[in-house]
Amino acid sequence: MESSPLLFILHIAGAAALLIWAVRLVRTGVERGWSVQLRRWLRRGGDNRWIAALSGTGAAILLQSSTAVAILTSNFVSAGTLASAAGLAILLGSDVGSAVVAQILLSRADWAVPLLLVAGVGLFLKAERKEFRQAGRVLIGLALVFVSLSMIREATEPLRDAPGLVVAMRYLGGDPVTAFAIGALFAWAVHSSVAAVLLFVTLAAQGVLPVTAGLAMVLGANLGGAFIAFILTLTAEIEARRIVIANLALRGGGAAIALTALSMAAFDPAFLGATPARQVINMHLAFNLVLAILALPVIGPVLRLVSSFVRPPSTPASLARVSALDPAALANPDRALACASREILQMGEGIEAMLRSVIGLYDRWDDQVAAAITAKEDDIDKMHFETKLYLAKLNRAHSEEEVTHKGLELANMAVNLESAGDAIARSMLGLARRLNDSGTAFSETGRKEVRDFHDRVLSNAQAALNVLMTLNPDAARALVEEKEHVRVLEQDLQRSHLDRLRQGRVESIDTSNIHQETLRALKQVNTAFSMVAYPILSETGDLLASRLAKPHRG
Repeated sequence: MESSPLLFILHIAGAAALLIWAVRLVRTGVERGWSVQLRRWLRRGGDNRWIAALSGTGAAILLQSSTAVAILTSNFVSAGTLASAAGLAILLGSDVGSAVVAQILLSRADWAVPLLLVAGVGLFLKAERKEFRQAGRVLIGLALVFVSLSMIREATEPLRDAPGLVVAMRYLGGDPVTAFAIGALFAWAVHSSVAAVLLFVTLAAQGVLPVTAGLAMVLGANLGGAFIAFILTLTAEIEARRIVIANLALRGGGAAIALTALSMAAFDPAFLGATPARQVINMHLAFNLVLAILALPVIGPVLRLVSSFVRPPSTPASLARVSALDPAALANPDRALACASREILQMGEGIEAMLRSVIGLYDRWDDQVAAAITAKEDDIDKMHFETKLYLAKLNRAHSEEEVTHKGLELANMAVNLESAGDAIARSMLGLARRLNDSGTAFSETGRKEVRDFHDRVLSNAQAALNVLMTLNPDAARALVEEKEHVRVLEQDLQRSHLDRLRQGRVESIDTSNIHQETLRALKQVNTAFSMVAYPILSETGDLLASRLAKPHRG
Protein backbone atom coordinates (compact mmCIF):
# COMPACT_ATOMS: atom_id res chain seq x y z
CA MET A 1 0.00 0.00 0.00
CA GLU A 2 1.25 3.52 -0.80
CA SER A 3 2.06 5.67 2.23
CA SER A 4 -0.43 8.37 1.28
CA PRO A 5 -2.07 9.96 4.35
CA LEU A 6 -5.49 9.75 2.68
CA LEU A 7 -5.07 6.06 1.85
CA PHE A 8 -3.84 5.39 5.36
CA ILE A 9 -6.89 7.07 6.87
CA LEU A 10 -9.23 5.18 4.51
CA HIS A 11 -7.64 1.82 5.27
CA ILE A 12 -7.59 2.37 9.03
CA ALA A 13 -11.17 3.68 9.02
CA GLY A 14 -12.36 0.71 6.97
CA ALA A 15 -10.53 -1.77 9.16
CA ALA A 16 -11.84 -0.13 12.35
CA ALA A 17 -15.39 -0.15 10.95
CA LEU A 18 -15.09 -3.85 10.10
CA LEU A 19 -13.74 -4.57 13.58
CA ILE A 20 -16.63 -2.75 15.26
CA TRP A 21 -19.17 -4.53 13.04
CA ALA A 22 -17.56 -7.95 13.59
CA VAL A 23 -17.65 -7.60 17.38
CA ARG A 24 -21.30 -6.58 17.15
CA LEU A 25 -22.02 -9.54 14.84
CA VAL A 26 -20.70 -11.98 17.44
CA ARG A 27 -22.71 -10.31 20.20
CA THR A 28 -25.90 -10.37 18.09
CA GLY A 29 -25.46 -14.08 17.35
CA VAL A 30 -25.04 -14.94 21.03
CA GLU A 31 -27.99 -12.76 22.06
CA ARG A 32 -30.33 -14.26 19.45
CA GLY A 33 -29.24 -17.83 20.02
CA TRP A 34 -28.79 -18.06 23.77
CA SER A 35 -30.25 -14.94 25.40
CA VAL A 36 -32.62 -16.92 27.63
CA GLN A 37 -29.84 -19.14 28.97
CA LEU A 38 -27.61 -16.13 29.55
CA ARG A 39 -30.30 -14.25 31.45
CA ARG A 40 -30.96 -17.30 33.63
CA TRP A 41 -27.24 -17.75 34.25
CA LEU A 42 -26.80 -14.16 35.35
CA ARG A 43 -29.83 -14.12 37.62
CA ARG A 44 -28.99 -17.42 39.31
CA GLY A 45 -25.42 -16.31 39.90
CA GLY A 46 -26.62 -13.59 42.28
CA ASP A 47 -26.64 -15.73 45.44
CA ASN A 48 -22.94 -15.08 46.15
CA ARG A 49 -20.95 -12.03 45.05
CA TRP A 50 -17.94 -14.05 43.92
CA ILE A 51 -20.13 -16.45 41.95
CA ALA A 52 -21.98 -13.42 40.59
CA ALA A 53 -18.67 -11.94 39.41
CA LEU A 54 -17.75 -15.23 37.70
CA SER A 55 -21.15 -15.37 35.99
CA GLY A 56 -20.60 -11.81 34.76
CA THR A 57 -17.18 -12.80 33.44
CA GLY A 58 -18.61 -15.76 31.53
CA ALA A 59 -21.49 -13.73 30.10
CA ALA A 60 -19.15 -10.97 28.91
CA ILE A 61 -16.89 -13.52 27.21
CA LEU A 62 -19.86 -14.96 25.33
CA LEU A 63 -21.39 -11.58 24.47
CA GLN A 64 -18.01 -9.89 23.89
CA SER A 65 -19.46 -6.87 25.64
CA SER A 66 -19.53 -5.78 29.27
CA THR A 67 -22.10 -3.14 28.26
CA ALA A 68 -24.60 -5.80 27.14
CA VAL A 69 -24.14 -7.57 30.48
CA ALA A 70 -24.65 -4.26 32.31
CA ILE A 71 -27.97 -3.66 30.52
CA LEU A 72 -29.23 -7.18 31.29
CA THR A 73 -28.17 -6.86 34.93
CA SER A 74 -29.77 -3.44 35.35
CA ASN A 75 -33.06 -4.91 34.08
CA PHE A 76 -32.91 -7.63 36.75
CA VAL A 77 -32.17 -5.10 39.48
CA SER A 78 -35.02 -2.88 38.26
CA ALA A 79 -37.42 -5.83 38.42
CA GLY A 80 -36.31 -6.69 41.95
CA THR A 81 -35.14 -10.18 40.90
CA LEU A 82 -31.48 -9.43 41.66
CA ALA A 83 -29.98 -7.65 44.66
CA SER A 84 -27.96 -4.48 44.00
CA ALA A 85 -24.81 -5.96 45.56
CA ALA A 86 -25.00 -9.01 43.29
CA GLY A 87 -25.66 -6.74 40.31
CA LEU A 88 -22.54 -4.68 40.96
CA ALA A 89 -20.53 -7.88 41.40
CA ILE A 90 -21.75 -9.07 38.00
CA LEU A 91 -20.69 -5.76 36.43
CA LEU A 92 -17.19 -6.02 37.94
CA GLY A 93 -16.89 -9.58 36.67
CA SER A 94 -18.11 -8.59 33.22
CA ASP A 95 -15.29 -6.05 32.93
CA VAL A 96 -12.82 -8.88 33.55
CA GLY A 97 -14.61 -10.98 30.93
CA SER A 98 -14.35 -8.16 28.41
CA ALA A 99 -10.59 -8.04 29.01
CA VAL A 100 -10.32 -11.81 28.54
CA VAL A 101 -12.13 -11.47 25.20
CA ALA A 102 -9.53 -8.96 24.03
CA GLN A 103 -6.77 -11.42 24.99
CA ILE A 104 -8.41 -14.19 22.97
CA LEU A 105 -9.13 -12.12 19.88
CA LEU A 106 -5.65 -10.62 19.75
CA SER A 107 -4.09 -13.99 18.96
CA ARG A 108 -2.78 -14.30 15.40
CA ALA A 109 -5.25 -16.75 13.90
CA ASP A 110 -5.12 -15.86 10.19
CA TRP A 111 -4.97 -19.57 9.39
CA ALA A 112 -8.36 -20.05 11.07
CA VAL A 113 -10.17 -17.40 9.01
CA PRO A 114 -11.06 -19.70 6.05
CA LEU A 115 -12.22 -22.44 8.42
CA LEU A 116 -14.36 -20.04 10.44
CA LEU A 117 -15.91 -18.55 7.30
CA VAL A 118 -16.68 -21.92 5.68
CA ALA A 119 -18.18 -23.33 8.87
CA GLY A 120 -20.00 -20.10 9.73
CA VAL A 121 -21.57 -19.54 6.32
CA GLY A 122 -22.51 -23.21 6.06
CA LEU A 123 -24.29 -23.18 9.41
CA PHE A 124 -25.96 -19.84 8.81
CA LEU A 125 -27.37 -20.82 5.41
CA LYS A 126 -28.12 -24.52 5.91
CA ALA A 127 -28.95 -25.12 9.57
CA GLU A 128 -32.59 -25.70 10.50
CA ARG A 129 -32.36 -24.81 14.19
CA LYS A 130 -32.09 -21.20 15.32
CA GLU A 131 -29.18 -21.96 17.66
CA PHE A 132 -27.09 -23.43 14.85
CA ARG A 133 -27.84 -20.49 12.54
CA GLN A 134 -26.73 -18.07 15.24
CA ALA A 135 -23.62 -20.16 15.89
CA GLY A 136 -22.81 -19.62 12.22
CA ARG A 137 -23.26 -15.87 12.73
CA VAL A 138 -20.82 -15.99 15.66
CA LEU A 139 -18.19 -17.86 13.62
CA ILE A 140 -18.51 -15.36 10.76
CA GLY A 141 -18.09 -12.51 13.24
CA LEU A 142 -14.94 -14.08 14.73
CA ALA A 143 -13.46 -14.53 11.26
CA LEU A 144 -14.13 -10.88 10.43
CA VAL A 145 -12.47 -9.79 13.69
CA PHE A 146 -9.27 -11.53 12.62
CA VAL A 147 -9.58 -10.10 9.09
CA SER A 148 -9.99 -6.55 10.43
CA LEU A 149 -6.95 -6.88 12.70
CA SER A 150 -4.89 -8.11 9.74
CA MET A 151 -6.09 -5.10 7.73
CA ILE A 152 -4.92 -2.78 10.52
CA ARG A 153 -1.51 -4.46 10.64
CA GLU A 154 -1.10 -4.19 6.86
CA ALA A 155 -2.24 -0.57 6.78
CA THR A 156 0.17 0.53 9.51
CA GLU A 157 3.21 -1.48 8.39
CA PRO A 158 4.60 1.09 5.89
CA LEU A 159 3.93 4.03 8.19
CA ARG A 160 5.97 3.10 11.23
CA ASP A 161 8.78 5.38 10.09
CA ALA A 162 6.62 8.17 8.63
CA PRO A 163 8.01 11.44 10.10
CA GLY A 164 4.65 13.12 10.76
CA LEU A 165 3.15 10.06 12.39
CA VAL A 166 6.26 9.49 14.50
CA VAL A 167 6.04 13.05 15.84
CA ALA A 168 2.31 12.75 16.66
CA MET A 169 2.70 9.38 18.36
CA ARG A 170 5.77 10.57 20.26
CA TYR A 171 3.69 13.47 21.59
CA LEU A 172 0.98 11.08 22.81
CA GLY A 173 3.68 8.97 24.45
CA GLY A 174 4.76 12.02 26.43
CA ASP A 175 1.22 13.15 27.26
CA PRO A 176 -0.65 10.23 28.86
CA VAL A 177 -3.56 12.45 29.88
CA THR A 178 -4.37 13.33 26.25
CA ALA A 179 -3.93 9.70 25.23
CA PHE A 180 -6.27 8.68 28.07
CA ALA A 181 -8.92 11.15 26.89
CA ILE A 182 -8.63 9.93 23.29
CA GLY A 183 -9.03 6.32 24.44
CA ALA A 184 -12.11 7.15 26.51
CA LEU A 185 -13.78 9.16 23.73
CA PHE A 186 -13.06 6.53 21.09
CA ALA A 187 -14.45 3.65 23.20
CA TRP A 188 -17.57 5.68 23.94
CA ALA A 189 -18.00 6.75 20.30
CA VAL A 190 -17.81 3.19 18.91
CA HIS A 191 -19.82 1.78 21.85
CA SER A 192 -17.34 -1.06 22.29
CA SER A 193 -14.38 -1.08 24.66
CA VAL A 194 -13.33 -4.45 23.16
CA ALA A 195 -13.01 -2.99 19.66
CA ALA A 196 -11.19 0.07 21.02
CA VAL A 197 -8.67 -1.99 23.00
CA LEU A 198 -7.99 -4.32 20.06
CA LEU A 199 -7.29 -1.31 17.83
CA PHE A 200 -4.91 0.30 20.34
CA VAL A 201 -3.05 -2.96 20.98
CA THR A 202 -2.66 -3.64 17.26
CA LEU A 203 -1.24 -0.16 16.69
CA ALA A 204 1.19 -0.72 19.58
CA ALA A 205 2.21 -4.09 18.13
CA GLN A 206 3.05 -2.43 14.80
CA GLY A 207 5.26 0.12 16.55
CA VAL A 208 2.96 2.98 15.55
CA LEU A 209 1.76 3.70 19.09
CA PRO A 210 4.29 4.11 21.94
CA VAL A 211 3.77 1.80 24.90
CA THR A 212 3.02 4.65 27.29
CA ALA A 213 0.36 6.05 24.98
CA GLY A 214 -1.11 2.59 24.45
CA LEU A 215 -1.34 1.97 28.19
CA ALA A 216 -3.03 5.34 28.75
CA MET A 217 -5.48 4.79 25.89
CA VAL A 218 -6.46 1.36 27.22
CA LEU A 219 -7.10 2.88 30.64
CA GLY A 220 -9.21 5.53 28.94
CA ALA A 221 -11.13 2.83 27.07
CA ASN A 222 -12.08 1.32 30.42
CA LEU A 223 -13.60 4.61 31.49
CA GLY A 224 -15.33 5.09 28.11
CA GLY A 225 -16.73 1.56 28.23
CA ALA A 226 -18.27 2.13 31.67
CA PHE A 227 -19.70 5.46 30.49
CA ILE A 228 -21.63 3.70 27.68
CA ALA A 229 -23.75 1.78 30.20
CA PHE A 230 -24.25 4.96 32.23
CA ILE A 231 -25.76 6.76 29.23
CA LEU A 232 -27.94 3.80 28.24
CA THR A 233 -29.46 3.49 31.74
CA LEU A 234 -30.22 7.15 32.41
CA THR A 235 -33.96 6.45 32.36
CA ALA A 236 -33.75 3.20 34.34
CA GLU A 237 -35.02 2.66 37.88
CA ILE A 238 -32.96 4.26 40.63
CA GLU A 239 -31.55 0.94 41.94
CA ALA A 240 -30.34 -0.03 38.47
CA ARG A 241 -28.73 3.38 37.98
CA ARG A 242 -26.92 3.07 41.30
CA ILE A 243 -25.05 -0.11 40.34
CA VAL A 244 -24.09 1.34 36.95
CA ILE A 245 -22.89 4.58 38.55
CA ALA A 246 -21.00 2.61 41.22
CA ASN A 247 -19.25 0.61 38.49
CA LEU A 248 -18.46 3.82 36.60
CA ALA A 249 -17.01 5.38 39.77
CA LEU A 250 -14.88 2.32 40.52
CA ARG A 251 -13.54 1.99 36.98
CA GLY A 252 -13.08 5.73 36.55
CA GLY A 253 -11.39 6.11 39.92
CA GLY A 254 -9.21 3.07 39.34
CA ALA A 255 -8.26 4.28 35.86
CA ALA A 256 -7.35 7.72 37.26
CA ILE A 257 -5.11 6.14 39.91
CA ALA A 258 -3.44 3.90 37.33
CA LEU A 259 -2.96 6.87 34.96
CA THR A 260 -1.34 8.87 37.76
CA ALA A 261 1.05 6.01 38.46
CA LEU A 262 1.82 5.76 34.74
CA SER A 263 2.45 9.52 34.46
CA MET A 264 4.80 9.42 37.43
CA ALA A 265 6.62 6.38 36.01
CA ALA A 266 5.79 4.57 39.24
CA PHE A 267 6.06 1.17 37.55
CA ASP A 268 7.97 -0.40 34.69
CA PRO A 269 5.68 -1.64 31.88
CA ALA A 270 8.24 -4.35 31.13
CA PHE A 271 6.87 -6.51 33.95
CA LEU A 272 3.60 -6.77 32.03
CA GLY A 273 5.16 -8.52 29.05
CA ALA A 274 8.07 -8.80 26.66
CA THR A 275 6.54 -6.93 23.71
CA PRO A 276 4.66 -3.61 23.46
CA ALA A 277 1.45 -5.36 22.42
CA ARG A 278 1.67 -7.83 25.29
CA GLN A 279 2.32 -5.03 27.77
CA VAL A 280 -0.71 -3.05 26.61
CA ILE A 281 -3.13 -5.99 26.50
CA ASN A 282 -1.91 -7.36 29.82
CA MET A 283 -2.40 -3.96 31.41
CA HIS A 284 -6.06 -4.12 30.36
CA LEU A 285 -6.57 -7.53 31.97
CA ALA A 286 -4.50 -6.76 35.08
CA PHE A 287 -6.36 -3.49 35.69
CA ASN A 288 -9.81 -5.09 35.59
CA LEU A 289 -8.75 -8.16 37.55
CA VAL A 290 -7.13 -6.17 40.35
CA LEU A 291 -10.07 -3.76 40.44
CA ALA A 292 -12.56 -6.63 40.79
CA ILE A 293 -10.54 -8.34 43.53
CA LEU A 294 -10.21 -5.12 45.53
CA ALA A 295 -13.77 -3.93 45.00
CA LEU A 296 -15.78 -7.12 45.59
CA PRO A 297 -15.23 -7.17 49.40
CA VAL A 298 -16.37 -3.53 49.73
CA ILE A 299 -19.40 -3.59 47.44
CA GLY A 300 -21.77 -2.81 50.33
CA PRO A 301 -20.04 0.40 51.47
CA VAL A 302 -19.57 1.52 47.85
CA LEU A 303 -23.28 1.14 47.13
CA ARG A 304 -24.22 2.95 50.34
CA LEU A 305 -21.92 5.81 49.37
CA VAL A 306 -23.38 6.02 45.87
CA SER A 307 -26.91 5.81 47.29
CA SER A 308 -26.24 8.87 49.43
CA PHE A 309 -25.60 10.87 46.26
CA VAL A 310 -27.93 9.16 43.77
CA ARG A 311 -31.39 9.57 45.23
CA PRO A 312 -34.87 9.34 43.72
CA PRO A 313 -36.48 12.68 42.87
CA SER A 314 -38.17 14.29 45.87
CA THR A 315 -41.32 14.97 43.87
CA PRO A 316 -42.71 12.98 40.97
CA ALA A 317 -42.36 14.42 37.51
CA SER A 318 -45.30 16.62 36.56
CA LEU A 319 -45.33 15.73 32.86
CA ALA A 320 -48.33 13.53 32.13
CA ARG A 321 -48.40 11.04 29.27
CA VAL A 322 -49.60 12.54 26.02
CA SER A 323 -51.69 10.31 23.79
CA ALA A 324 -50.27 9.62 20.36
CA LEU A 325 -53.80 9.54 18.91
CA ASP A 326 -53.84 12.88 17.14
CA PRO A 327 -57.38 13.73 15.91
CA ALA A 328 -55.92 16.07 13.28
CA ALA A 329 -54.14 13.11 11.67
CA LEU A 330 -57.40 11.36 10.79
CA ALA A 331 -57.49 13.26 7.48
CA ASN A 332 -54.25 11.48 6.49
CA PRO A 333 -54.61 7.67 6.74
CA ASP A 334 -50.88 6.91 6.79
CA ARG A 335 -50.25 9.42 9.52
CA ALA A 336 -53.26 8.25 11.52
CA LEU A 337 -52.13 4.62 11.33
CA ALA A 338 -48.68 5.69 12.51
CA CYS A 339 -50.30 7.47 15.46
CA ALA A 340 -52.23 4.31 16.35
CA SER A 341 -49.02 2.26 16.11
CA ARG A 342 -47.28 4.65 18.51
CA GLU A 343 -50.16 4.38 20.98
CA ILE A 344 -50.04 0.58 20.82
CA LEU A 345 -46.29 0.70 21.40
CA GLN A 346 -46.93 2.79 24.53
CA MET A 347 -49.46 0.18 25.64
CA GLY A 348 -46.84 -2.52 25.19
CA GLU A 349 -44.24 -0.57 27.14
CA GLY A 350 -46.67 -0.10 30.01
CA ILE A 351 -47.53 -3.80 30.10
CA GLU A 352 -43.85 -4.72 29.96
CA ALA A 353 -43.28 -2.53 33.04
CA MET A 354 -46.17 -4.30 34.81
CA LEU A 355 -44.73 -7.70 33.91
CA ARG A 356 -41.27 -6.73 35.15
CA SER A 357 -42.64 -5.57 38.52
CA VAL A 358 -45.23 -8.22 39.35
CA ILE A 359 -42.82 -11.13 39.85
CA GLY A 360 -41.23 -9.50 42.90
CA LEU A 361 -44.60 -9.55 44.68
CA TYR A 362 -44.52 -13.35 44.79
CA ASP A 363 -41.55 -13.15 47.17
CA ARG A 364 -42.42 -9.97 49.09
CA TRP A 365 -45.77 -8.22 48.88
CA ASP A 366 -45.66 -4.45 48.43
CA ASP A 367 -48.90 -2.48 48.52
CA GLN A 368 -47.38 0.45 46.60
CA VAL A 369 -46.12 -1.74 43.76
CA ALA A 370 -49.46 -3.54 43.59
CA ALA A 371 -51.30 -0.21 43.46
CA ALA A 372 -48.98 1.01 40.70
CA ILE A 373 -49.68 -2.12 38.62
CA THR A 374 -53.43 -1.69 39.11
CA ALA A 375 -53.23 1.99 38.13
CA LYS A 376 -51.18 1.12 35.05
CA GLU A 377 -53.79 -1.46 34.05
CA ASP A 378 -56.46 1.22 34.25
CA ASP A 379 -54.35 3.34 31.91
CA ILE A 380 -53.95 0.39 29.52
CA ASP A 381 -57.72 -0.19 29.46
CA LYS A 382 -58.28 3.47 28.64
CA MET A 383 -55.63 3.42 25.88
CA HIS A 384 -57.17 0.25 24.44
CA PHE A 385 -60.64 1.81 24.30
CA GLU A 386 -59.39 5.10 22.81
CA THR A 387 -57.31 3.26 20.19
CA LYS A 388 -60.30 1.19 19.03
CA LEU A 389 -62.44 4.33 18.88
CA TYR A 390 -59.73 6.19 16.92
CA LEU A 391 -59.39 3.36 14.39
CA ALA A 392 -63.17 3.16 14.00
CA LYS A 393 -63.26 6.88 13.15
CA LEU A 394 -60.46 6.35 10.64
CA ASN A 395 -62.31 3.49 8.95
CA ARG A 396 -65.47 5.59 8.67
CA ALA A 397 -63.52 8.42 7.04
CA HIS A 398 -61.42 6.22 4.76
CA SER A 399 -62.98 2.99 3.56
CA GLU A 400 -60.09 1.91 1.32
CA GLU A 401 -59.32 -1.80 1.70
CA GLU A 402 -55.68 -1.24 2.66
CA VAL A 403 -56.57 1.27 5.39
CA THR A 404 -59.32 -1.01 6.74
CA HIS A 405 -57.00 -4.03 6.75
CA LYS A 406 -54.19 -2.19 8.53
CA GLY A 407 -56.63 -0.70 11.03
CA LEU A 408 -58.00 -4.14 11.83
CA GLU A 409 -54.48 -5.47 12.40
CA LEU A 410 -53.70 -2.65 14.82
CA ALA A 411 -57.03 -3.13 16.63
CA ASN A 412 -56.23 -6.82 17.07
CA MET A 413 -52.81 -5.92 18.48
CA ALA A 414 -54.45 -3.60 20.97
CA VAL A 415 -56.90 -6.31 22.02
CA ASN A 416 -54.12 -8.85 22.51
CA LEU A 417 -51.97 -6.46 24.53
CA GLU A 418 -54.94 -5.46 26.68
CA SER A 419 -55.52 -9.16 27.45
CA ALA A 420 -51.87 -9.42 28.53
CA GLY A 421 -52.41 -6.51 30.90
CA ASP A 422 -55.48 -8.25 32.33
CA ALA A 423 -53.49 -11.46 32.87
CA ILE A 424 -50.91 -9.53 34.89
CA ALA A 425 -53.13 -7.12 36.85
CA ARG A 426 -56.00 -9.49 37.55
CA SER A 427 -54.55 -13.02 37.47
CA MET A 428 -50.92 -12.68 38.55
CA LEU A 429 -51.47 -9.85 41.00
CA GLY A 430 -54.29 -11.80 42.65
CA LEU A 431 -52.16 -14.94 42.80
CA ALA A 432 -49.28 -13.07 44.42
CA ARG A 433 -51.68 -11.64 47.01
CA ARG A 434 -53.06 -15.12 47.76
CA LEU A 435 -49.53 -16.43 48.24
CA ASN A 436 -48.76 -13.60 50.64
CA ASP A 437 -52.06 -13.87 52.57
CA SER A 438 -51.68 -17.62 53.02
CA GLY A 439 -48.21 -17.26 54.51
CA THR A 440 -46.86 -19.97 52.20
CA ALA A 441 -44.10 -19.94 49.60
CA PHE A 442 -43.14 -21.90 46.53
CA SER A 443 -40.68 -24.75 46.90
CA GLU A 444 -37.16 -23.79 45.90
CA THR A 445 -37.52 -25.74 42.65
CA GLY A 446 -40.95 -24.25 41.97
CA ARG A 447 -39.67 -20.75 42.66
CA LYS A 448 -36.82 -21.18 40.19
CA GLU A 449 -39.20 -22.55 37.57
CA VAL A 450 -41.56 -19.60 37.88
CA ARG A 451 -38.68 -17.09 37.90
CA ASP A 452 -37.04 -18.62 34.84
CA PHE A 453 -40.33 -18.85 32.95
CA HIS A 454 -41.18 -15.24 33.83
CA ASP A 455 -37.77 -14.10 32.64
CA ARG A 456 -38.24 -15.89 29.32
CA VAL A 457 -41.64 -14.28 28.82
CA LEU A 458 -40.25 -10.86 29.77
CA SER A 459 -37.46 -11.29 27.22
CA ASN A 460 -40.05 -12.18 24.56
CA ALA A 461 -42.18 -9.17 25.49
CA GLN A 462 -39.18 -6.90 25.00
CA ALA A 463 -38.44 -8.61 21.67
CA ALA A 464 -42.06 -8.05 20.61
CA LEU A 465 -41.75 -4.32 21.28
CA ASN A 466 -38.61 -4.27 19.13
CA VAL A 467 -40.52 -6.04 16.35
CA LEU A 468 -43.33 -3.48 16.65
CA MET A 469 -40.82 -0.67 16.20
CA THR A 470 -38.60 -2.16 13.47
CA LEU A 471 -41.08 -4.43 11.60
CA ASN A 472 -38.11 -6.76 11.02
CA PRO A 473 -39.30 -10.06 9.45
CA ASP A 474 -36.37 -12.06 10.86
CA ALA A 475 -37.10 -10.82 14.38
CA ALA A 476 -40.80 -11.49 13.84
CA ARG A 477 -40.06 -15.06 12.75
CA ALA A 478 -37.88 -15.62 15.82
CA LEU A 479 -40.68 -14.31 18.04
CA VAL A 480 -43.23 -16.75 16.59
CA GLU A 481 -40.77 -19.63 16.87
CA GLU A 482 -40.26 -18.70 20.51
CA LYS A 483 -44.04 -18.83 21.07
CA GLU A 484 -44.00 -22.55 20.31
CA HIS A 485 -40.98 -23.07 22.56
CA VAL A 486 -42.79 -21.34 25.42
CA ARG A 487 -45.87 -23.50 24.89
CA VAL A 488 -43.80 -26.68 25.13
CA LEU A 489 -41.86 -25.36 28.11
CA GLU A 490 -45.07 -24.50 29.98
CA GLN A 491 -46.31 -28.06 29.49
CA ASP A 492 -42.97 -29.45 30.75
CA LEU A 493 -43.12 -27.23 33.83
CA GLN A 494 -46.69 -28.30 34.57
CA ARG A 495 -45.60 -31.96 34.39
CA SER A 496 -42.63 -31.24 36.65
CA HIS A 497 -44.95 -29.63 39.19
CA LEU A 498 -47.31 -32.61 39.11
CA ASP A 499 -44.36 -34.93 39.71
CA ARG A 500 -43.52 -32.99 42.87
CA LEU A 501 -47.14 -33.28 44.00
CA ARG A 502 -47.01 -37.07 43.54
CA GLN A 503 -43.91 -37.10 45.73
CA GLY A 504 -45.96 -35.43 48.46
CA ARG A 505 -43.85 -32.30 48.93
CA VAL A 506 -45.78 -30.14 51.39
CA GLU A 507 -44.74 -26.78 49.97
CA SER A 508 -45.72 -27.89 46.47
CA ILE A 509 -49.15 -29.05 47.65
CA ASP A 510 -49.83 -25.80 49.52
CA THR A 511 -49.02 -23.61 46.51
CA SER A 512 -50.12 -25.97 43.71
CA ASN A 513 -52.96 -23.90 42.24
CA ILE A 514 -51.00 -20.64 42.47
CA HIS A 515 -48.00 -22.23 40.74
CA GLN A 516 -50.02 -23.69 37.87
CA GLU A 517 -52.19 -20.62 37.33
CA THR A 518 -49.11 -18.38 37.30
CA LEU A 519 -47.55 -20.48 34.54
CA ARG A 520 -50.78 -20.30 32.52
CA ALA A 521 -51.03 -16.53 32.99
CA LEU A 522 -47.44 -16.06 31.84
CA LYS A 523 -48.07 -18.21 28.76
CA GLN A 524 -51.10 -16.03 27.99
CA VAL A 525 -48.95 -12.91 28.26
CA ASN A 526 -46.35 -14.46 25.96
CA THR A 527 -48.98 -15.40 23.38
CA ALA A 528 -50.44 -11.89 23.42
CA PHE A 529 -47.07 -10.28 22.74
CA SER A 530 -46.17 -12.87 20.08
CA MET A 531 -49.25 -11.90 18.06
CA VAL A 532 -47.47 -8.66 17.17
CA ALA A 533 -45.39 -10.65 14.68
CA TYR A 534 -48.22 -12.24 12.71
CA PRO A 535 -49.20 -9.28 10.46
CA ILE A 536 -45.54 -8.83 9.48
CA LEU A 537 -45.07 -12.49 8.58
CA SER A 538 -48.38 -12.56 6.74
CA GLU A 539 -47.21 -9.72 4.48
CA THR A 540 -43.86 -11.41 3.76
CA GLY A 541 -45.48 -14.76 2.98
CA ASP A 542 -43.77 -16.44 5.94
CA LEU A 543 -47.05 -17.33 7.62
CA LEU A 544 -49.12 -20.22 6.37
CA ALA A 545 -52.79 -20.60 7.15
CA SER A 546 -52.11 -22.76 10.21
CA ARG A 547 -48.43 -22.44 11.10
CA LEU A 548 -45.12 -20.73 10.45
CA ALA A 549 -43.67 -21.42 7.02
CA LYS A 550 -40.36 -23.26 6.65
CA PRO A 551 -37.53 -20.94 7.76
CA HIS A 552 -35.69 -18.88 5.18
CA ARG A 553 -31.89 -18.89 5.19
CA GLY A 554 -31.01 -15.48 6.50
